[in-house]
Amino acid sequence: MSKEDKIVIGQIGIGYWGPNLLRNFNSNKKCEIKKVVDLSSESISKIKDNYKSVHFSQDLDSIYDDDEINAVVIATPVHTHYELSIRALNSRKHIFVEKPMAQNESEMRDIIRISEEKNLLAMVGHTYLYNSAIRLIKKMIDNHEIGKLRYIYCERTNLGKIRSDVDALWNLAPHDISIIQYLLDDQEPTLVIKNGMSFIQKGIDDVSFMQIKYKNNIEAFIHASWLHPLKKRRIVIVGSERMIIFDDMAENKVSLYNKSVKINNNINPSGTSFDFDYLDNGIEYPTINWQEPLKVETNHFIDCILKGNPCLTDASHAMKVVKILSTKNS
Repeated sequence: MSKEDKIVIGQIGIGYWGPNLLRNFNSNKKCEIKKVVDLSSESISKIKDNYKSVHFSQDLDSIYDDDEINAVVIATPVHTHYELSIRALNSRKHIFVEKPMAQNESEMRDIIRISEEKNLLAMVGHTYLYNSAIRLIKKMIDNHEIGKLRYIYCERTNLGKIRSDVDALWNLAPHDISIIQYLLDDQEPTLVIKNGMSFIQKGIDDVSFMQIKYKNNIEAFIHASWLHPLKKRRIVIVGSERMIIFDDMAENKVSLYNKSVKINNNINPSGTSFDFDYLDNGIEYPTINWQEPLKVETNHFIDCILKGNPCLTDASHAMKVVKILSTKNS
């Protein structure tokens, strides 16, 4: 592949998640990492020796002013996403932005408008939608293998990592909201209710509970906390015929429970209540064709630019996640 056929990338941010993005984009033969910028010289010194062909600096302008760079990867604190994204788009560069893409709907509307006006891709890093296990679950739901979907319950907890720039909900829940939206074909919620509690830092919730209602009597629940004794990355999906557990911490990522309960239409002799039939036919562990989700995600970004493929986690999807996160209780 010639240099002209490659996407030339500039990356901003190599802190917590940035090195993982850099590793995956650097391994993609369809792109070239030309420059990486971070304000921390310490962060740069930790990894620069692993990427001899990449120019590292603390100068943001070196990316925006470089006409050879046609895509910018943004892995910085959330409050910087909007300014960095808008500047990249106005420099006629595609953007890949870590989650959440922006802090509110107004910022998202600007990103969508400018990217559409300039015919540029704006993609958010909702990595779980590129996870083979989550994609298998989506297929099972779409094929009605669990019957009628009833509710989804998500747990994303641990003791730390506590942050000061965002609360636990904005830090952790974008993963689960993006998964829920993906499983439900990005439909619009009918109601969002949030309840958060701050114990460590005043005004920054360490623990959050969210309830999201959808049409057809489907509900989703999210428990997000960095003040919890156990690290959990688990989603329970309950259907009328069967149930699924996705556990990102387990060896078997997907467990299919052949369990259900139904009303027995034979009224009992008293005539005042119904009997219930309980089904329990054990657990199945579906085979998953595993690939590193981040590799799939970064490949998708490059292919969407080069081939014009529809983007699974474009700005319109990011907008729905941000809208749910931003919802105020009535």
